[in-house]
Amino acid sequence: MGNKLFSKVFAWMFIGLIITFATGFYVAMHPNMLYNIFSTGLHFGLLILEIVLVVWLSARSHKMKFSTASIVYVIYSVVTGLTFSSFFVIYELGSIMFIFALTALLFGIFALLGYTTNTDLTKFSTIFLMGLIGIILATIINIFLNNSMLEIIISWVSIILFLGITAHDIQKIKTLSNVITDENAIAIIGALDLYLDFINIFIDLIRIFGKTRD
Repeated sequence: MGNKLFSKVFAWMFIGLIITFATGFYVAMHPNMLYNIFSTGLHFGLLILEIVLVVWLSARSHKMKFSTASIVYVIYSVVTGLTFSSFFVIYELGSIMFIFALTALLFGIFALLGYTTNTDLTKFSTIFLMGLIGIILATIINIFLNNSMLEIIISWVSIILFLGITAHDIQKIKTLSNVITDENAIAIIGALDLYLDFINIFIDLIRIFGKTRD
């Protein structure tokens, strides 16, 4: 299954990223859409919908028909793009493109590491989970503190964490190929995991290095 499987996984991941960034850019170019999303409370509804879709797809994708899972994945990518539009307003387009390339480079290095290493990365699953919980709690606390230094620290820790998770998820896809015979189901599961890793790394990098519009 090997290389053919990973070709499908990365193809679907790339499709999701293109949809998200294209949607975000399109919305950013239409002030009325931006206003409706961020000034009417719709933004919070979209965030909740994102969580619902990603949890549902993660839990049910291996039992869904491929057509259903792929449609849900595309919808999730679009919804994420709607909330992602704020980055195209805050940051310069050139900076976004540079950070995207930097994210792709770092992501690729750790994806290759996860694919080639003989170390069982599943033993770090608990550490990754605790790290995610810690980042979420710290982020919530900083909403009230509004401490810029703490935000930078959280972003650096998050980058390191999601690079590790990227390697872990690549290895998990190899493991799933021995358990699930449906290659298409693995492609969607793997693409979603890697898409989330990529997006989170990108967000943290642009918060640190992104050049804002004047």
